[in-house]
Amino acid sequence: MPVIETEEHKALREAVASFAKNHPRTPGADNRPFWQNAAKLGYIGVNLPEAYGGGGGGITELSLVLEEMGAAGNPLLMMIVSPAICGTVISRFGTEAQKREWLPALADGSRLMAFGITEPDAGSNSHRITTTARKDGTDWLLTGRKVFVSGVDIADATLIVGRTEDARTGRLKPCLFIVPRDTEGFQRRPIDMELNAVEKQFELVLDDVRLPADALVGGGPSHASGSGGEDTGLLQLFAGLNPERVMTAAFAIGMGRYALSRAVEYARERTVWNAPIGAHQAIAHPLAQAHIDLELARLMMQKAAHLYDAGDDTGAGEAANMAKYAAAEACVKAVDQAVHTLGGNGLTREYGLASLVTAARVSRIAPVSREMILNYVSHQTLGLPRSY
Repeated sequence: MPVIETEEHKALREAVASFAKNHPRTPGADNRPFWQNAAKLGYIGVNLPEAYGGGGGGITELSLVLEEMGAAGNPLLMMIVSPAICGTVISRFGTEAQKREWLPALADGSRLMAFGITEPDAGSNSHRITTTARKDGTDWLLTGRKVFVSGVDIADATLIVGRTEDARTGRLKPCLFIVPRDTEGFQRRPIDMELNAVEKQFELVLDDVRLPADALVGGGPSHASGSGGEDTGLLQLFAGLNPERVMTAAFAIGMGRYALSRAVEYARERTVWNAPIGAHQAIAHPLAQAHIDLELARLMMQKAAHLYDAGDDTGAGEAANMAKYAAAEACVKAVDQAVHTLGGNGLTREYGLASLVTAARVSRIAPVSREMILNYVSHQTLGLPRSY
């Protein structure tokens, strides 16, 4: 795994940073124009296959794009979902028809896809998911509930994680379905959040939602090629969850860098007792530590992305979880120190840091809590016995 970025990656980083800085963030404003402009430049679909209109890169390049957007103060939450989770799953496991229908549109920004896995009583535990699909002739009937689904109102479809019954064992197994937004029986209700974000959170209710056979990602029972949807649902799910964690790390690192840059700028200019406050170690050292923590988190994120792009799903799973954990902790500390550096000004709308206090904490909670990551590392990496 390269430790130093290639010239191509450095050039991409500089180009995205310049683009994002020329599209300043307006809190609460519609960011769809920014999304579409980014897509025209190839940033949104940089990880998708060239054969379907993408850039032919990987999660390494996509995470770089999101990090630089966040560092410029204009992150796009749906990049974690639409190209990273949904685009990856469809490009790896979708039928040829599904790839032709969705990948070019996801890449050029003309369509968005949301992702629904979390349930009220199961969280994101795929073994406890109660959303189920049953066959009705050649169709599927999907029933269940999802919560904390981002951007359903602006997405053209939602990739829903459900479960179907194994014909051989009778046990339920994960399967992924593409559910168009206006499908009959597919209901959404906004969740009243204190988090001030453009992308709203929704609860979904699926009441015998009728879907055609080709709504199942992979298109049915496995064939010799192993591309079928009913027997590869678990592989599909984890193929999307690893990029989700890498991209969440990128989102957090970008946010932390943005907060830190505002604090450093203020510490250079704010003068008290004839000296900039940044000259005092009580101000300078915590900011330096925040920078170090963000850089360390970025290294782990890059490792996770490279492992994933190299096809090492097991290694990527471990690294992606650790990257997400490190990035969330670094982000929260950077935002907190930035606000503290500005004092009362850190809570004003003028400086745009106060809203990040809540947003930064989300990175500790979603898409998986730091405690569950510690469980993963203690069990999978250290070989300690399970507590549950």
